[in-house]
Amino acid sequence: MAQRYGGKFSPGAASHPRNPDGMRRSRSGARVNFLFIVPVAMLLVAFQQEPAGMFLKIAAFGVMMLAAWLTKQGLVAEDAYNARRVAKKPAIPRKIFGSVLTGLGLAMAGLDPATFSLINPALYFILGTVLHFTAFGPDPLRDKGTEGMNEYQTDRVARVVDEAERHLAAMKDAIRRAQVPALERRVSDFVETARGMFRVVEEDPRDLTSARKFLGVYLLGARDATVQFADLYARSQNQEARADYEALLDDLESSFAQKTEKLLLDDKSMLDVEIEVLRDRLEREGVRSDI
Repeated sequence: MAQRYGGKFSPGAASHPRNPDGMRRSRSGARVNFLFIVPVAMLLVAFQQEPAGMFLKIAAFGVMMLAAWLTKQGLVAEDAYNARRVAKKPAIPRKIFGSVLTGLGLAMAGLDPATFSLINPALYFILGTVLHFTAFGPDPLRDKGTEGMNEYQTDRVARVVDEAERHLAAMKDAIRRAQVPALERRVSDFVETARGMFRVVEEDPRDLTSARKFLGVYLLGARDATVQFADLYARSQNQEARADYEALLDDLESSFAQKTEKLLLDDKSMLDVEIEVLRDRLEREGVRSDI
C-alpha cells in the first residue's frame, strides 16, 4: 500500500518523528533477491529434457534456491553482527555455504546425462562459487569486541539481547497492521532507543542484572500492547486507543533512555573507583602516576 508523505507538521504525524532505523534499506534486499530469480531458468528447460536431464535440472533448481535462502539469512546475520559493537560470530557460515551450493547447482545444471563429462561441471562449480563469494563476501569469522570479557557472561547477554530483538521485531511487524505510517515511525524511534540500551549492556555484561527487567518484562509487555492496539485500531480506528498507545510509547522511550543514561553513569563511577585504586597502589609502591 502506498504511504502518504508526512513530516513533523503533517496531519496525523507522530509527536517525535525522527529518522528511524526501520527506514534504512537492508543489505539483504535487491542484490540477493536476484539469486531467487536465476534458478527459475532451470525449471523453464527441465521439462524439455529426457528424464535424467529433467531430474538434474530440477535438483539444480532446489540446490540454488537453498543457496539463495542461505545467502539471504547470512546477510541478515551479518547486518545484526555489524550493528553491534560486541557480537559473537554467526554459528553457521551461511554465505560461504551459499557460495558452495551455488557452484554445485550450476555444476548439476551443466552436467550432460549423455556423456557425464565432468570438465564443464567442474568449471561451472568453480565459476559459480568464486563469483558468489566475490559478490557477497565471507561471513564474519571471529567474535567482535569480546577480548578480555567473560565468555559465559557474553553468551548470557547475547541470549537476552537476541530475545529482546525478537520482541522489537514483533512490535514493528504488528504496528504495520494499524496502517498508520506515523505510528510505524514512532515505534521505530522506540526501537532505536531500546537498542541503545542493548549496546550498553553488550559492552559491559555486568549491567545485565540491572537492565534485565527492561530487556525482558517491559519489552514483552510493549510487544503485547502493540499487538492488541494494532488489531483494535485496524478494526475501529479508535482515536482514544491511539492516544493511549502513543502515551505508552512516550513513557517507554523515556524510561529506557533514563535507564541507559544511569547505566552509563554507573559504569563511569566504577571506572573512577578502579582508577583511584590503581593510583593508591602505585603511590604505595613509590611509583609516580599521572593517570
